[in-house]
Amino acid sequence: MTTRFEEIGERLRAFRLGSGLSADEVANRIGISRTALYRFEKGQVAKIETLEKLADLLEVSLPTLLGVGVEYIGSAVSFFERLRQIEAAAEHIVVLAGPVSFLLSSDAFVDTLEEVLGESIPDGAEGRAQGLNQIGELMAILRQRKETYRERRPGVLNLISEAEMGRFLRNGLVGRLDLPAPVREDRLAGARREAEHLVRLMEDEPIGVQIGLVPSTLPPTSFQIFRQPDRRVLTLSPFRLGEQPNIHAGVAMITSAPEALALHERTAEDLWRRAHKGAAAAAAMRKLIARHAEAG
Repeated sequence: MTTRFEEIGERLRAFRLGSGLSADEVANRIGISRTALYRFEKGQVAKIETLEKLADLLEVSLPTLLGVGVEYIGSAVSFFERLRQIEAAAEHIVVLAGPVSFLLSSDAFVDTLEEVLGESIPDGAEGRAQGLNQIGELMAILRQRKETYRERRPGVLNLISEAEMGRFLRNGLVGRLDLPAPVREDRLAGARREAEHLVRLMEDEPIGVQIGLVPSTLPPTSFQIFRQPDRRVLTLSPFRLGEQPNIHAGVAMITSAPEALALHERTAEDLWRRAHKGAAAAAAMRKLIARHAEAG
């Protein structure tokens, strides 16, 4: 196995961001300079003893930090930073991730998302202040992902569940359901606008973008498959953005294991075969939007 020192550095940065510790705090606690820490994050070789100290401090296993086997990630900030890093080298991405794929979402979705994520943390909850701070870090990472996607334009195949889209249109773009009526109305309108944005993508079929509307229920855990020039990467995640998001609980996984990739690619191919595509998907989505507009 070839050691990719730059990827060890990327994982180190991701886990540091997810820990909520500053670079100064991490460096001081393990007895190195901040400059040395930044060099390690850029891929400079570090002693194994230093990596062991970093892994202990950041509460990850040394194999996960080194990228040996499966990476297990318990922080949404760390996970989305790893996605950003992986996407930066991807040529094609298969996405199964709730009713909205972040990379294909509208600018209005991104503008509302920070407020939605804040709503998902209950008032008075323990650690709310820290959670709100981490939302700021997460939004910075998400905006970087958007910028990278727009610059590079990797191919994207996005699978959407018709049932999940229906729930999105029924509940709206909300962090929780007990919002004041005017806010709920505004967020229902936001969900309709996002669905209409997807309809336009389905109808226009821009180069490199494929969207399938799957009439059956999708697996409960989202996954993405990234094809890079020299390998493929699979991510599985309980973290979700948008309607009733989850950025607080769960464990994500990242792997390049051939068996895991083959099984998930087979699942994606089966769902794609059964999905509505192009004009048929747009027509089905328009019916869904109309049905929920009438119900509302």
